[in-house]
Amino acid sequence: MTVWDRPEPPTQPVPLDRERIVAAAIALADEGGLEAVSVRKVAARLDAGPMRLYRYISSKEELFDLMVDEVQAEILPEEQPGDWREALRVLAQRTRKAALRHAWLADLLGGRPAMGPNGLAVAEATLSAFDSLADVDTAMRAVETVSAYFIGAIRRETAHLRAEHATGLSKHDWQRAHGPHMSSMLATGRFPALAKVVHDATDVDAETSFATGLDWVLDAVATKLARPPA
Repeated sequence: MTVWDRPEPPTQPVPLDRERIVAAAIALADEGGLEAVSVRKVAARLDAGPMRLYRYISSKEELFDLMVDEVQAEILPEEQPGDWREALRVLAQRTRKAALRHAWLADLLGGRPAMGPNGLAVAEATLSAFDSLADVDTAMRAVETVSAYFIGAIRRETAHLRAEHATGLSKHDWQRAHGPHMSSMLATGRFPALAKVVHDATDVDAETSFATGLDWVLDAVATKLARPPA
């Protein structure tokens, strides 16, 4: 029996239900990351004995499944996207926004498919945009390709934000601190391509970088979808 099939815990002696359990777990993760989450810590947050939760949730991994599905409700589009490109763009953008609200989400993206009701609803909204456009295997490859891009981009952005938090240095503070070393290395002439990037490349923010990369990947998928089957 999965956590989705298990009945709700009893309401006595302390009111306890899935919604309160998940809310407590997400609050702990938002405050201290996934390492701050355990069944016992959630029970303490709810002023309930841990054994009451263990009757309903057998492991920390099941807690994570519940947490991810709760956040999937934030990712679910408010209305059915008009076409496949909009569906994948909405999926990518709403996932990024959810990860910026819940930094721990980046660590749980890209694993096994989400099996909770919200996760299934997100998958349905995305895949149904390919109806009558592509066969199911082509649709799956398109979703996987775009997902691989935005999950990687989200994890990179999250890592940068965590580094800023841990060091107290913004991206530009860090660059200034390491500027003398980089200048000395570029002056050797061994890294001409890298020197061109440092001196000539446009510095863009994370949102612009994410949107540009997403457009490029969507364009590539569009080219593949436009080709007649071999």
